[in-house]
Amino acid sequence: MQKWFMHVDMDAFYASIEQKDHPELRGKPVIVGGGGPRGVVSAASYEIRKFGVHSAMPIAQALQLCPHAILVPVRMARYAEVSRTVIDVLRSYSPRVEKASVDEAYLDATGLERLFGPVEDMARRIKLEVKEVTGGLTCSIGLAPVKFLAKIASDLNKPDGLSILYPDKLAAFLQSLPVEQIPGVGKTMVRELQSLAIRTAGDVPRYPKVFWERRFGKAGITLYERAQGIDPREVEPYTPPKSESAETTFDIDTRDIGFLKSWLFRHADRIGRTLRKQKLQGRVITLKIKYADFRLMTRRVTLDAPTSATETIYETACDLLDHMRLEEKIRLIGVGVSGFDSPPHQLRLPTIGKDSQSNEERRTKLDKVMDELQDKFGQTSVVRGRLFQQAAQPKKRT
Repeated sequence: MQKWFMHVDMDAFYASIEQKDHPELRGKPVIVGGGGPRGVVSAASYEIRKFGVHSAMPIAQALQLCPHAILVPVRMARYAEVSRTVIDVLRSYSPRVEKASVDEAYLDATGLERLFGPVEDMARRIKLEVKEVTGGLTCSIGLAPVKFLAKIASDLNKPDGLSILYPDKLAAFLQSLPVEQIPGVGKTMVRELQSLAIRTAGDVPRYPKVFWERRFGKAGITLYERAQGIDPREVEPYTPPKSESAETTFDIDTRDIGFLKSWLFRHADRIGRTLRKQKLQGRVITLKIKYADFRLMTRRVTLDAPTSATETIYETACDLLDHMRLEEKIRLIGVGVSGFDSPPHQLRLPTIGKDSQSNEERRTKLDKVMDELQDKFGQTSVVRGRLFQQAAQPKKRT
């Protein structure tokens, strides 16, 4: 059976999301980055790339190349939301999906022709579905018999491209492939290869495998193998995390219980939303505090049934805090959820305090509505009232 790897790479992902969410940015030169002029470019829209701006470039340099560029802050939570939507599309074709980063993933397409037809047709269908579920974002797809070549192929016809490297064409393709395009070959290695007159993958086999191993160690073996189209790696499917947590370190140490609980709610809200997105529920709630003298204390409780409800996580963490005797001021507070289960078909009640089945159901419904509104209009479009109760005291350390 012919092996097929698919590499799906979202086009200018961060910048494209910003242009989709903010129509006034469409067609404009957009830089996504943090830290102001002293920061670096996280993503560059295609409109600004013609000025020579690219990711990882200092923002100050990018603004020199394109003074009229529009700088927007990074919204990692938003990009992660869209990323999960894309991954869901891929998993509807196969469970053998590996998320390589927030904007790229591999899919093992081996044998899927029997279900979805030729791999080219399947790739085109995936491109259309991704565009539909993301509201117009495009991706570029590469198909090849080995993993690293699928990644190279996805970059051949960007944006919105589809490239297939067929088995009988690999030798010719590798013969002219510049060595710097082989994954794992960095600038330092390129300089050494050029000193040996090695400029393409086809040049590498001029020296035996042992030569490359002595020269570069394991990286040399990988270079030798990839130059001949050999890559033993398989797609590594996603495995759920063992825990989900959030914490904050304050600029000013504090014992203000109201202030501490306001941050517990922020963390519970973020964790609950993440768990619901991943269709996970946890039984173990952990509270973490660090005193001003850096002593670390944790307390945890195991619920009778798992939960992903924001209010349940928050109230449990507050209960743990209430039962701690704070010895001195606190510099850090955090919340964690672990002991994951998949959501049950019928709602089960965590036994905490005076909670009731109807109360837990109400919380679940509220979370569902909040998630839907924030997915559609952005995370700041609607917020819970508790977030306005934060005491204007210590600030978060940066």
